[in-house]
Amino acid sequence: MGKITVETCEIEGLKIITPQVFGDARGYFMETYSQRDFAEAGIDVPFVQDNQSASTQGVLRGLHYQINHPQDKLVRCIRGEVFDVAVDLRRDSKTFGKWHGVILSEENKKQFFVPKGFAHGFYVISEYAEFAYKCSDFYTPGDEGGLIWNDPDIGVEWPLVEGVALNLSDRDTKWGGIKEF
Repeated sequence: MGKITVETCEIEGLKIITPQVFGDARGYFMETYSQRDFAEAGIDVPFVQDNQSASTQGVLRGLHYQINHPQDKLVRCIRGEVFDVAVDLRRDSKTFGKWHGVILSEENKKQFFVPKGFAHGFYVISEYAEFAYKCSDFYTPGDEGGLIWNDPDIGVEWPLVEGVALNLSDRDTKWGGIKEF
């Protein structure tokens, strides 16, 4: 398979992608996306939108999903370090309500493929992080749903930085839990 390695997760559909990095004294080069390589790895998704965000340490964004226009996402951290999480919302899945988290950073250059049917979010561990993601459908205002970040029924083990205040949007403090989903 081309210039990527792909790890599957215990939750079907989630994949961690590590690109091949070519480095020397000048820096490095890597392909962050090749439709051919990703299709070979079972990720044959037409991405239609790229997004990028910047956040400071302690910011937690999520756990979000689109209701009527679900999106496959290919996410990566291009500067800094985040803990990225996907929660299975597929009602017919044997892992419904389960979560998987992965460290994404500018150092490890890993990417996380989160298919439709999952809530997604991330927490910024480093002082600053830039986060980029490809989506398979366009963002539709008013179509967003979410789960509260600390739902005990999901039990995400966020690696909160000691002494750093958690920074959430107002909206992200008001979501319900998986039982209300």
